[in-house]
Amino acid sequence: MEQIWERLYNAAKGAQNPREISERIYAGGVAAAVESVSGRIYTGVCVDTSCTLGICAERNAMFHMITNGENEIKRVLALMPDGLTAAPCGACREFMAQLMPGRYHDVEIMLDYERGKVVTLGELTPGWWI
Repeated sequence: MEQIWERLYNAAKGAQNPREISERIYAGGVAAAVESVSGRIYTGVCVDTSCTLGICAERNAMFHMITNGENEIKRVLALMPDGLTAAPCGACREFMAQLMPGRYHDVEIMLDYERGKVVTLGELTPGWWI
């Protein structure tokens, strides 16, 4: 497994910090690290709310990347509360496809860190609706 995945895993783990923000908001259950095409790593955590105002960790990390002037992703790692990794949800996949139309297929996604299983977003989302 490439060393970048260890860096992404550690970055996500360092950002996770699960905690109750208020009686209606919980943050950090899931953390994500995104590597941009420049090689910079951006992190984000999920923010769960009592209604639909929350955000996934992956999109939070991508928003952080965009805020810092970048707009292309190379790799994504999502760290679940149990320390395992998982694929981004449908909304996050859709955001990546809209962010990089025609180029999203090559974004690498860490599915299983323990086994080093990586897939592309194109494999997870082969037929984008547009």
